[in-house]
Amino acid sequence: MRSVALALLVLAAVIYVVTLHHGGGWGYLNAAAEAAMVGALADWFAVTALFRHPLGLPIPHTAIVPTRKDSLAESLEQFVTENFLSEEVVAEKMRTAEVSRRAGEWLAGGNHAERIVAEGARTIGAALPRLGDDDVAAFVRGSLLPRFVREPLSPIVGHFVQSVVEDGAHHSLFDLLLVEAYDWLAVNRDLLADVLGPRAPRWSPQWVDRLVIDRIHREALSWLADVRDNQSHAARRAVDRLLSQLAFDLQHDPATMERFEAWKARMLTHPDMGSSLTAVWDAVRTALIDSINDPDSSLRVRATKAIQDLGHRLQNDDTLGPKVDARAAEAVGYVIRTYGREIVSVISDTIERWDGREAAARIELHVGRDLQFIRINGTVVGALVGLLIHTLSQLL
Repeated sequence: MRSVALALLVLAAVIYVVTLHHGGGWGYLNAAAEAAMVGALADWFAVTALFRHPLGLPIPHTAIVPTRKDSLAESLEQFVTENFLSEEVVAEKMRTAEVSRRAGEWLAGGNHAERIVAEGARTIGAALPRLGDDDVAAFVRGSLLPRFVREPLSPIVGHFVQSVVEDGAHHSLFDLLLVEAYDWLAVNRDLLADVLGPRAPRWSPQWVDRLVIDRIHREALSWLADVRDNQSHAARRAVDRLLSQLAFDLQHDPATMERFEAWKARMLTHPDMGSSLTAVWDAVRTALIDSINDPDSSLRVRATKAIQDLGHRLQNDDTLGPKVDARAAEAVGYVIRTYGREIVSVISDTIERWDGREAAARIELHVGRDLQFIRINGTVVGALVGLLIHTLSQLL
């Protein structure tokens, strides 16, 4: 491009020399060539002055990039910060980028869910064996248990129980207990007889005792079946009232709160508590390692299915998708607001490390081709303006 621009300048000079002192139409061509040389030389000076001193002469306000690269870098950094990396611009872009839909398509499509689970399993599988029993025991005894002993847990437990009761989450557990109790009692009539028989009066005949025990057994089964099948049974309402009162007392009754905290302290400070938790952790760790190392384990299959389901929900759920997009926009906005200056500072830090001539060479390599078009346009526009001025001069 430099050669093209220079060739146009040489062509204008040749035409100027050839048409010099010629009258008629040649005068118009001579004026256009003269103005073309002026435009070409002026734009050559302007373009060259950005990166070096023209002809090596230390003319003021030339070699701008090498001598002022640091201030130019700061200006560029400020420009990017204000116009591209501002919180409003990035947040708006995040809101319109449909992050949730794109993430959902990626998670639900192909084998991406399997890859995520496999990579997560590989990472967890490598990390879990490094957690030795001694380290876990030291953490449990030195940090975890003392922290739970110090912290009042009664209000937290009370709030949890209150939430369970309000949501009715305990009903399924209560139903399970009723079913198991009914099934156990149905096949353990003899055990009930062994418990109640010795408590019968000595003067009572055995056949009377058997009739009484059979009646108690039938009535107990009937009562359990009634409670199991009747969702509005008085026993169910009594359990709800009991749990509601317990939740209230754990949060507001000083005596109940004190008793709970005392029981908690006795449990957590028991000598066997630390070793018991360590043993539980060891069993859980072993089970986890076995599950994550087996590609066909139910844990990995369920994790893959859960990720795929999340992908479908992100695409189709009209409530979840907008929430995810809004949270993503808030998160990116926070990052920009908090660390935006540090992120953009990489521009000035990088350019400041460059040598002046190196910076000029790099920038010229990327924009130099367009700058040569300025020289070419200057030559052409100069020729047209020169022709116009000469024409107006002749008319006047």
